[in-house]
Amino acid sequence: MKKISFNVNENGFYGVYWENKIKSDSALIAMLGDDPSDYLAKGCVKWLQKNGMNVMTMSPAKKDYGHHNYPLERIEKAIMVLKKYGNTKIGIVGASTTGMLALVAASYFSDITLTIAMTPSDFIWQGFMQGNKDGCKEWPVERESTVSWQGKPLAYVPFAYKHPDYWKVIEKETKGSGNFLCSRKLFDDSEKAYPITEKETIKVENIYGKLFLIGADDDTLWDTGKYIRRMDERLKSTPHKCDYEAIVYEYGTHFVFPETLIKALVPGFSKIIMKFIFKSVKEYADECQKTRIDIDLKLKQAMQSWSKK
Repeated sequence: MKKISFNVNENGFYGVYWENKIKSDSALIAMLGDDPSDYLAKGCVKWLQKNGMNVMTMSPAKKDYGHHNYPLERIEKAIMVLKKYGNTKIGIVGASTTGMLALVAASYFSDITLTIAMTPSDFIWQGFMQGNKDGCKEWPVERESTVSWQGKPLAYVPFAYKHPDYWKVIEKETKGSGNFLCSRKLFDDSEKAYPITEKETIKVENIYGKLFLIGADDDTLWDTGKYIRRMDERLKSTPHKCDYEAIVYEYGTHFVFPETLIKALVPGFSKIIMKFIFKSVKEYADECQKTRIDIDLKLKQAMQSWSKK
């Protein structure tokens, strides 16, 4: 695949542009994976290109899945580059933390007219880092948000636990659960300790074009079903600029990826491999797969319709 790399020092953002072999004027910013060129990012590129898209993969830094004070200006600069390469339609896709980031970015930049947010939250979290610190794989960053704008952290909901208790709470909930990770207690306790205000809430009503909010109630990382329903209620009661779909499945786990994307990442074994990641897939494998197939169909149709406008 043809690619053009960008770095923060020279270009103002860290990412890779993947031009489709088939000429297209539509591009998606894809924030999946720990690095713009890692396995997950490349799998996402292949999936999006099969759906007719050019792709700009982005991440905070090289092989870095931490999110703390990520400058929204980087996405703004990426949009300018995409326009430079002839893209007249620009969208964004993210999942989990980057699902939240995709919503924030789309609420700031009207050039984004297709937003796909899988398992997002409806508010901004405190910043965090990943790696190894005192035996912990993840820890919160004091006085930092996940996202910043014009050099200042955006208002955020703090975590109820500090390092190292933050990771110990996750480990305790995960142990014996049958899931590779459980962290709902961390997020539920944080929301109880620090009730969400309008300041931390993502202004989804400012998003233009087509908006997809996708999640499942069996998500073990956080209560994305509740978050999506709140965004649905906000949009129903607030004048908004987007045509949106708020979709919450009963089964699908935190990995509510389209089925063809999962198959691209794990050829021939998607249903089997997923069973070892989440207990819900083991117990409701067919239902979870139906969810992924339905998401696949909806997003494929949406991208085709959007790119032809």
